[in-house]
This record gives sequence, structure tokens and C-alpha cells, in this order.
Amino acid sequence: MNRNFQKDIDLGLSATNKTLPSKYFYDEIGDALFVEIMNMPEYYLTNAELEIFKNQTQELINALQLHKTPFFKLVELGAGDGTKTKQLLKALDHQDYNFRYVPIDISENALKHLKVSINQELPTVKINPKQGDYFNVLADLKASEYSIIVLFLGSNIGNLSDEKAKELISKLNDNLKTGDKIVLGVDLIKPKSIVLPAYNDAQGITKRFNLNLLTRINNELEADFETDTFEHKPEYDEEEGIARSFLVSKKDQIITIKSLDKTFRFKKGEKIHMETSRKYNDQILNGILAHSSLKIMDRLTDSQNLFADYILEKC
Repeated sequence: MNRNFQKDIDLGLSATNKTLPSKYFYDEIGDALFVEIMNMPEYYLTNAELEIFKNQTQELINALQLHKTPFFKLVELGAGDGTKTKQLLKALDHQDYNFRYVPIDISENALKHLKVSINQELPTVKINPKQGDYFNVLADLKASEYSIIVLFLGSNIGNLSDEKAKELISKLNDNLKTGDKIVLGVDLIKPKSIVLPAYNDAQGITKRFNLNLLTRINNELEADFETDTFEHKPEYDEEEGIARSFLVSKKDQIITIKSLDKTFRFKKGEKIHMETSRKYNDQILNGILAHSSLKIMDRLTDSQNLFADYILEKC
């Protein structure tokens, strides 16, 4: 049994305002559902960032100020299926850059599929997948004499509160050397009419994605959640620029988790906070970076200005 999973679920459901960590969405079923989400017409984030990587590949390489001769490591945090990254890998490989791709992901399943697809589609690209926590892996890489380019795409940083994002940036800052760079993909602040459908699609895929975490708790921690007694509810505050996803109990109920030897009471209408998705602009991002040595060097956006990939450098 995954003791961290057990501990985090206990902690989240014991809180006054119940919450479940979004990092546990990604088991084998969750991985597959998220691929479906990324292909939904409402989920603009993936296509917007893919457009940047596809149509501005050379601009991205130029913004990173890469040189062909010195070896560098291209490290991706939360690599997933690598669809966007393959555009960059293809260009770097074609132009004979000397690098190794190091995808890091909490999902061993996602890494296994990614390695197979890279080996098939880009057989000359050197790949060294690493499963686990971002910062344990980055700490190992810090001792390397080689330059590191970190890819942190998909607005994954937006899943954190601003305080947690500052902590993450601080850890990234501590684990990089002067001159190392980050490509940070962030969703830009935009109207509710665009944002909300991305988290509440007509096909109900996002709903199934959220409810799958309850199923995972049932399977791995011997719980008795009835998923049809919870509804999926996203919210978005346009001024604040933060989207939040909740599961809401449809009735008063008691959930037992045998592996914890505990019960959890839910009132009708009580929420479980599942995910945060912060939207950014230059001002907000500079506030997140304020106490680090990371500086914004450049910024690439898609044609509709929905998404941005910021180039950060440790100075």
C-alpha cells in the first residue's frame, strides 16, 4: 500500500474544508481520461500550447539561447504523453543539438508509454525517464556539470495556490545552477465563457476524471464511496483568475475507509476541493518569482493569446 497516498487522503478528508490532492488523479485510468480531456474541443489549453511548440519551435530554441556543441539535459516535469515536447525534440534532433531528454512523472505508466513512443518516433533521441518526485530527481541533477533546461508545461503550476507556487519556484530555484533555464507554460487570464467549459465538458470526461479518484480510494484504501452520490462542480472567479473544481455530496452520508479504520461524514451540499487552476499574467507571475533568482527572459503566446510559455533563467 502507498503510505503517502493513505496519509494524504486521511489528511484531506479530515480537514474542516475537505480536499483531495490532484496529484493522485493519475493512475492508469486517470492517465487515459486526462488524454481524453486534452483532446476535448472545450479544453483549449493543450491545443494552445501545442500551437506554440508546433509553429514557434525555432523561436523557442532561439529564446532558450541554445548552442549545438555543449551537452545539456532537457528535463520535463510531469511529462505525460509528451505530445507537445516531441515537437521540440524533433527540431533539436534534426538540428544536431547534443542533449538528453529526462522526463519525470509520478505515473510509471505514463513514463513507460512515453519511452516506447519516443523510441519509435524519434529513435535517435536519448531518453532517460525518471519516476518520482520532481525535486528528488532535480537534486540529483544539480550536481551535474551540464546545463539544464526544465520544461514545466500545461499550466501545471496553476494547480497550486500562489503560496504553494512560490514554494515550488523556490525549490526549482534551489535545484538549478546559474544559467539554467525553465520553459514555464501558463494559462492566461480570460473570460468565464472560455474557462468554465474547459472544466465541465459536454461529454462529462472531466467529471469521470474527478470521480475516478474516489474509485481509486475505494480500490486501494478499501473505502465505500458511491460515485453517483457526488456531482462535479467547477467554479471560476474572473477577477481573481482562479478556477476550482469540486465534488459535491448529493446527500448526507458516511464514508468508511477500512485501511484507515475511520469514517468521514458528509452533509448534503458539502464540497471536496479537487483541483485549483490559477490563470496568469505578467504581474501575477512576477509576484510568484519575486523572491527567487529566476527572471523572465522571453514569452511566447499562441495566436489567440490564450496561453503563454515563459522563458525563465536563473541569474
